[in-house]
Amino acid sequence: MSSLTKLSTLTAAILMATGAGTAMAADGPIKIGVQAPITGEYAAEGQGIENGVQLLVKQQNAAGGLLGRQIQVIVCDDEGKASQAAICGRKLVNDGVIAVIGTYTSGAALAAAPIYSAANVIQTSDGTSDELTQKGWKTFFRNAPPNSDEAEFVANYFVKVKQYKRIAVLSDHSSYATGLAKATTEALKKVGGNLVGEDFINAGTQDYSAVLTKLKSKNPDVLFFSGYYTDGGLIRAQMKQLGMETVFVGGDANQNENFAKIAGNAAAGAVIVNVPAPENLPYPEAKQFLADYTKAFGAPPPSIYTFTNADGLRAVFAAIEATKSTDTAKLIPWLHDMKQPFNGLTGPFTWDDKGERIGSPMSAFEVQANGGYKTLYPEAQ
Repeated sequence: MSSLTKLSTLTAAILMATGAGTAMAADGPIKIGVQAPITGEYAAEGQGIENGVQLLVKQQNAAGGLLGRQIQVIVCDDEGKASQAAICGRKLVNDGVIAVIGTYTSGAALAAAPIYSAANVIQTSDGTSDELTQKGWKTFFRNAPPNSDEAEFVANYFVKVKQYKRIAVLSDHSSYATGLAKATTEALKKVGGNLVGEDFINAGTQDYSAVLTKLKSKNPDVLFFSGYYTDGGLIRAQMKQLGMETVFVGGDANQNENFAKIAGNAAAGAVIVNVPAPENLPYPEAKQFLADYTKAFGAPPPSIYTFTNADGLRAVFAAIEATKSTDTAKLIPWLHDMKQPFNGLTGPFTWDDKGERIGSPMSAFEVQANGGYKTLYPEAQ
């Protein structure tokens, strides 16, 4: 047997085990995967994603399921790590899922995306790295705004709204954080922002006083941190300890209930940029989801990412109902070419041909002493 024949045979076997499995299991449950950091430093986010999916599936099954079939959720903990994410990708494909909701970090999303693409399994994720929509993966759909949207919002807010004269940008070395930092510095330069300092931290090292002391010497009016809340809370606290009067503004990955817990008394006054906070979403569906989630789990969702991932699942449900099919060969084109915006918990949106979310309002909100948020810009309606 030639190498080409062997490859064709192997490819056919993979397709039989993955993409064609949907048609062969037409009488069984519709399998939906969740890939998220259920444990590890981002566990709060991962558990929120899983809980949101389980809640929506329970409600849909109680209403009769989809196409007369029940829905089954299969969860894989990627721990927020690329190596584990690849394992989750292979596991969930082998388990016969038609769609995967998650994951939280861009690095983990990037590791699993080619696996889902090869198997024609839908992936909806909050990964904001620009790479995710530039690889040509038709199976990838971004739930959250891309780095470019956030960067442009930050640049406009800093330069035109707040008129900060001296701006510093701090990042970790993850694909998400470096991508957001790069996009933000480029956007700042385009609008005439004065960038006085750029630096990096090693995520998880706990003590950031050296880099903060270095940045303090630049006398910035504002510091934009593009990394995650696990480090952002510590950075905010250590800025206060060093007597830095600089305004702290965290990117979207700082929007988590644990930011305030980590920062302690220093949390109040920190600013976060993201899509609107859950309690500020004006949509009836969002308010109902928030109430249902809080009742089911005894506490509100940890962040807006529970809602964005819920929107990914709700859109998949809508595609199944519209096409009367669970064949991803039909679902994927429908998701890329919605005839009208999907009525999401986080607002109306569609996806373009690259899986980029179209319709991503951003806001800046201030952390309050009780850990809640006050919208600064644009003002809440």
